[in-house]
Amino acid sequence: MLKKINLAVFCIFYFAAGCNHFWHSAMYVNIIPPYFPFKELINYASGVLEMICSLLMLIRATRKYAMYVTIILLILFITAHVYLIQLHSCATNDFCFANWLAWLRLFLFSFLILLWVYKT
Repeated sequence: MLKKINLAVFCIFYFAAGCNHFWHSAMYVNIIPPYFPFKELINYASGVLEMICSLLMLIRATRKYAMYVTIILLILFITAHVYLIQLHSCATNDFCFANWLAWLRLFLFSFLILLWVYKT
């Protein structure tokens, strides 16, 4: 039962994260490092992939593949978390926060959420 609750919470969290790429696209586009072309496309594609993976995690037959794609995405997102730290934790002019939070975000997304996905 606890495993099903964990799966449901993760899927809701990850689906909402994917939607957030559309609701707050400027924030995500700004933290994509400058050496990546087509930042808007990367932002929207990653949001769509997050939503698709969260839904595929709900289906037993596709859960393993969705988990692997999610892990790959989270590893790729590390570049954005590092770049956010380089931006002194300012995703936009209107959205800045303490630098220690950016470091916490880096480690949370890099390790805890990766572990959460793997265990789900």
